[in-house]
Amino acid sequence: MEITVHGTAELRTERTVLRRYRPDDVEVLYRLFGSDPEMTRYSGWNPYATPEMARETVGRFIDSYADEHFYGWAIDADGALCGTIGAYDYKDGRIETGFSIAKECWGRGYATEALKAVLSYLTESEGVPCVCAWCAAENAGSRRVLEKAGMRLVRTEAGGLTVGERTYDRLVFDYTRE
Repeated sequence: MEITVHGTAELRTERTVLRRYRPDDVEVLYRLFGSDPEMTRYSGWNPYATPEMARETVGRFIDSYADEHFYGWAIDADGALCGTIGAYDYKDGRIETGFSIAKECWGRGYATEALKAVLSYLTESEGVPCVCAWCAAENAGSRRVLEKAGMRLVRTEAGGLTVGERTYDRLVFDYTRE
């Protein structure tokens, strides 16, 4: 199925603005995400690990906005960058989404608000039939976000996620427009 794409449009929720990345996000992303090992505990993915990596990642995202199939947002809450969310790897009617919220903003519902907005945008405006996501079984916060946003657990992959020396069960979730 061919999707109707518009790419990364600005999205607003009650308390957040999902916007395109800007060059001035580099320092904040490095400080909030790159320099805190807790932020990558369950993913191992850290595109902001050094100031150089943060600059390269943000530059690549900004360059990608020319591609209408690119979905990448910075999440602002109360006028400050508090997280990131994106969707990628569209194939066979499915696209994967992932998010990260700064530790100082955990537990405030920003991730759930942002994810709900992205799920709605991708399925209703972009015509994506299914959005999927995953998290480590031990990552209770991310699991709650996925469930509260309306995603449904579809399978558990025993030992399906290795981060550094640790292996976790991987929980896979789907969202389809009702």
